[in-house]
Amino acid sequence: MNESLGATGLILNEKLLWEKGRKGRSGFSQPQRDVPVSPLPVELLGNGPDFPELSEVDVVRHYTRLSTWNFGVDTGMYPLGSCTMKYNPKTNERQAALRGLASGHPLLPESLCQGALELMVELERFLAEITGMDAVSLQPAAGAHGELTGMLVIHAHFKKNGDSRSKIIIPDTAHGTNPASAALCGYRPVPAASGPDGILEPASIAALMDAQTAGIMITNPNTLGLFETHIREIADVIHAKGGLVYADGANMNAVMGIADMGRIGVDVLHLNLHKTFSTPHGGGGPGAGPVCVTRKLAPFLPVPRIITREDGRYTLSEDFPDTIGKLLAFHGHFGVLVRAFSYILSMGAEGLTTASQLAVLNANYLKEKLKTTFHLAYDRPCMHECVFSDQKQQSAGISTLDIAKRLMDYGYHPPTIYFPLVVHGALMIEPTETESMEDLDQFVDALKQIASEPADVLKTAPIRTKVRRMDETAAARKPCLTG
Repeated sequence: MNESLGATGLILNEKLLWEKGRKGRSGFSQPQRDVPVSPLPVELLGNGPDFPELSEVDVVRHYTRLSTWNFGVDTGMYPLGSCTMKYNPKTNERQAALRGLASGHPLLPESLCQGALELMVELERFLAEITGMDAVSLQPAAGAHGELTGMLVIHAHFKKNGDSRSKIIIPDTAHGTNPASAALCGYRPVPAASGPDGILEPASIAALMDAQTAGIMITNPNTLGLFETHIREIADVIHAKGGLVYADGANMNAVMGIADMGRIGVDVLHLNLHKTFSTPHGGGGPGAGPVCVTRKLAPFLPVPRIITREDGRYTLSEDFPDTIGKLLAFHGHFGVLVRAFSYILSMGAEGLTTASQLAVLNANYLKEKLKTTFHLAYDRPCMHECVFSDQKQQSAGISTLDIAKRLMDYGYHPPTIYFPLVVHGALMIEPTETESMEDLDQFVDALKQIASEPADVLKTAPIRTKVRRMDETAAARKPCLTG
């Protein structure tokens, strides 16, 4: 089909949707009225919405057509670095949709939700075992919310001990929300530069750590996709000055079942269940950002917490005097927790470990296949993602943005671009464990083909999508917010 004609046809279909409206057409049948007519006053009704009156087939075709314009991990490879947009087994969706779980209200009396409470208790136990930590709160609603929770726990710990520290160390390879989470708790972020090989050096952290520093917020694996091999030594430096180690666990998909965060010196860790543990990620939600802590920090976790009574039944308790309080109206995004619980049970310990191993294998496969085509920022074994740049393409006037736009014409969602900031023109690719070698080879072929194309082709891309390349500067400065 002619691409331009196809796009025009889609636009015409949307225009016809309004023009086809005729009085009396309907896409549904109302039941016969069995109560007297009682019209509302005109002043309460106002003017009705300007919707066309359409038949059922018109309405179904409209929404089905809209669904084909979406891109998701169920329709193609989604190599969005640092976000783990992996395919999630549909069995976990089925468990979360079970009526007894999906229809339960958080205000049900405890006698009617023992199963839900038990699921949460077991999930806390699983996450503690997977991470090597001692206690878990499932309450935080998303990753950044988990970061904030973790930092509030750290702040409460120092306040309890009469220690008014004012700074927190933030590496240049940390996730972008870390400085904000620290600042919201009253800490001044202190930047720390990574070493020449992309990881932190204990000596540089020691030079920054003092009695006024609460600790460090470290992402491991970091945003370069590299494991912080000096993490144990860095933790020792922090602990020697009375500080605490916060670990951003958004990249846990590379190390679940492999790295014991407790043993390597982490005091607080948040997880992104919507990245690693089988919840569809993107579109603004849903999310869950559980926080795992060591035993000494457990008293500060949010309430209510689930405890087991002497008769073996579960109850919600707020009897924790050192708690930071509530972080969410209720106890967490329960549907996300059910998906994570189902994922862990279906995978088992061996399956979780294998998933991590395959994620690392796939990323290293891409790194080796593409490093002669694109500049590789750090030519060393990576974890779940690898970071290239547009350095080799710059002489031809081609940028990372051009490469990403052209990838859309090949049927791929673009990777993360221009992040992390420590790599100029970054192209950050995370294949995840769920892509086969055939899928990876097709992706490699697409990128190599793009690298061989003339600049004028890339500068006008994408050309096969419903919406062509936008003026992103104008969109940012003069946004159209009325659709």
